[in-house]
Amino acid sequence: MSKIFYETAAIDYSNAAPHIGHVYEKIICDFLARFHRLDGYDTNFVTGTDEHGEKIARAAKNAGQEPQAFVDYVSEQLFQPTYQRLHISYDDYIRTTSERHKRYVQEILRKVYEAGDIYYAEYEGLYSVGSERFVTEKELVNGLLPGDSDPPILRKEANYFFRMEKYRPWLLEYLAEHPDLILPQAYRNEVLEMLKEPIGDLSISRPKDRVPWGIPIPWDENHVTYVWFDALLAYASSLASRGVFEKYWPHAWHVIGKDILKPHAIFWPTMLKSAGLPIYKRLVVHGHILALDGRKMGKSLGNAIDPLALLDKFGVDAVHYALLRDTTLGSDSPFGEEVVAQRLNSDLANDLGNLLSRVRTMLLKYCGGVIPAPSSPDSEVARAGVALAEKVRKEVDALRIHLALEEVLQYVRSLNKFINDAKPWELARDPGKKKELEDALYTAVEGLRIASVLLEPALPTKAKELRAALGLGDYTIAQTETWGLAPAGTRIPEDAPILFPKLETRASGQEAKAESPKPASASNPESSPANGQITIDEFAKVEFRVAEVIKAEKHPKADKLLVLTLNVGDHTRQVVSGIAQYYTPESLVGKKLVLVANLKPAVLRGVESQGMILAGENAEGKIVVVTPEQDLPPGAKVR
Repeated sequence: MSKIFYETAAIDYSNAAPHIGHVYEKIICDFLARFHRLDGYDTNFVTGTDEHGEKIARAAKNAGQEPQAFVDYVSEQLFQPTYQRLHISYDDYIRTTSERHKRYVQEILRKVYEAGDIYYAEYEGLYSVGSERFVTEKELVNGLLPGDSDPPILRKEANYFFRMEKYRPWLLEYLAEHPDLILPQAYRNEVLEMLKEPIGDLSISRPKDRVPWGIPIPWDENHVTYVWFDALLAYASSLASRGVFEKYWPHAWHVIGKDILKPHAIFWPTMLKSAGLPIYKRLVVHGHILALDGRKMGKSLGNAIDPLALLDKFGVDAVHYALLRDTTLGSDSPFGEEVVAQRLNSDLANDLGNLLSRVRTMLLKYCGGVIPAPSSPDSEVARAGVALAEKVRKEVDALRIHLALEEVLQYVRSLNKFINDAKPWELARDPGKKKELEDALYTAVEGLRIASVLLEPALPTKAKELRAALGLGDYTIAQTETWGLAPAGTRIPEDAPILFPKLETRASGQEAKAESPKPASASNPESSPANGQITIDEFAKVEFRVAEVIKAEKHPKADKLLVLTLNVGDHTRQVVSGIAQYYTPESLVGKKLVLVANLKPAVLRGVESQGMILAGENAEGKIVVVTPEQDLPPGAKVR
């Protein structure tokens, strides 16, 4: 039986530029699509833009444009280029103003009309212009529909109505028979609560003399189709217009934000039932991205994140990874630049990038740049590697993407530990241990191959770069379940770019990207390398002191950090240092270190650091703290 996966991201309403919420949802969908492709599924991923409705017409008028010109600009110049920069791997981009979509909407309208489920009536009620639908008093919170900035207005008009209430008993029964239709379960429970009371019928048209911007009702040119009846059909019109509806539709997953739960969980399945179409397989509901202080984001609050600025600063892969790793799909999640910087420095640069760099250095130095013969598949590292895919699948199936990524990073950390324990640099000194040396390095290469494939859905460009740096190509997830597929004899490139350059963290807590030195410009002496040198007076401003570690413990919120209490002669000092991967707390107590004593204090993951200890990186990539050659008393000045 062939494996098929069809996925849709909510089509974006084209009245403004994309924000971080749009980007978050598309990255979730991109991860799921890439994962399923790598796992052997015939995958089709669709998104697009929702381009009709009252708000669009108003936004176009405010911009001094005709509606079609306005949505062309928003879709073609704002949304699509953003998703291309993000490497969102959709297979089709459906626009609701396209002729293929209009034809399909009118076809479905006729089917529902002929089924006797559409009637004409006058209605008066509260209407949310923001959500473009009639609402009930029960839905309002302090007079507003959640998500709206203005209260609903009382509106009375004659429209065509869809007999949605007729299908309420059926929908309740269907949800009981398909408990996994809506995930996470909390949102299914929310829908069940809505269905306990009558849901009423759905107004599916607007008079053309009031809202001319829409798809005409096929039997009445004086009315246009209500935007929700129009937009939801994009998920099906994309397939139908390409002649692949029968193949993909039974496998449909819709990924949406929690603010549009009701249209997708109530309007949409009842529409499909009336039209005689199968119900989608799964509705996946995600929470919102919040500011780091837990508040809702917004331009008026001054805490909105510009997705393009985020990409410019951190790159595509770090943004993908951080949004997936530091959010829980069904919940609202705080997010900001600090989150991306922390993940980039820790998981991506320290753990993954540093491992690649160390392995490449040792292959070039000890093996002539050639991947040695495969190591035994019976080692602990090998067994864990081939078992990793199934662990990751389990978490992805449960929509715990953040935990799926953590499984892979734990394996990467185990590879780093394996290298530290095997000590290839010591094995290389003994010709009799050549086989052990080659086994250790092959194990690291093969472990990186496996990890890179399983990280590829979250690192759409860097996973391939990692393998290229080892002379390796593309693999499927199934090929991670066999040890030894990195071909022996492969020559790795002599040069490869740093996979993830670390960020320099300023004392203020802001991050700046570490850059390679730029060539000097004759016309701009300020850019010359000499300008990067400091004077003796500037050096004299830095105060180095000998400090003795009297206490060391793990940071309560960060596995990579240690909190050190230092004796600096006439006082004690607390310093947070990222050396937990290389030193146990016990091994540091009593050790004398060199402290930058007059560095401005900074708060690292909630703990204040009053200075910085000096450390360097040896040829094997291990961080080593700087210690005085001879015994010096705590507090002694280092010149």
